[in-house]
Amino acid sequence: MYSDRLKLMFSHLSLQILLGLWLLGWVMLFATGNTHLLWLAPLGILGQMLNEYSIHRYLFHWPAPKGQFWFDVLYRVHYGHHDFPNKTALFFVPVWFAVPMALILVTVAYGVLSLIGLANPLVGATTFTFIGGLTAFLFYEWFHMTAHTNVKKWALERHVTRLHGMHHFRDYNRWYHVNPGGFVIDRLMGTAIPNDEIKQKGRVEFLSTMGLRPDDPRLIRARTRLGPQYGVTQVEIERAGRV
Repeated sequence: MYSDRLKLMFSHLSLQILLGLWLLGWVMLFATGNTHLLWLAPLGILGQMLNEYSIHRYLFHWPAPKGQFWFDVLYRVHYGHHDFPNKTALFFVPVWFAVPMALILVTVAYGVLSLIGLANPLVGATTFTFIGGLTAFLFYEWFHMTAHTNVKKWALERHVTRLHGMHHFRDYNRWYHVNPGGFVIDRLMGTAIPNDEIKQKGRVEFLSTMGLRPDDPRLIRARTRLGPQYGVTQVEIERAGRV
């Protein structure tokens, strides 16, 4: 069961590269004798938890662009996953987004640690970003994949699946987090769904397309052009466009 999920997860190029960066972080930490900087890894985990929420809420759920080019960009990175939530090829963040983001974050971390005068800021930055941040991100990808996979799940996986299911099928403007413990951020940011409200909510109309009509011309064009790349059949494309 777990081997199948690991195989699926690391069949994706972005996850292979990020795993390599995670290993690089550990190699740099031990090879340079800077294991005392390991305290930065938990801070990196926390930083990535905040980053995960912010990117999902403020970028991936950005109001749909009017221009087709930028609409297609967001469709590739996230809209398509809401459009076809069970397509495994759409579970994971694409390589052209994930890898540059990791490199930007490690560069920012290096700059900050240099400014505050930390000795060995490069190792500190890779520990913070590659060990800490990517640990959180790899867990994110695991729990997100599991939430969309019909497999036997242990208690924590069922908890994450329940909350993430509400994001997809109750209110796509709530529960932006996926990692365990991330619900704390949603509650602090006011994007959790209270239990009494959950009981009143039904499946939101046009939810799979994040508030857009299923026959929105931008969606139709994005599905037609990009859908086949992710294993979406013509029948599924036509079905998704029906009002």
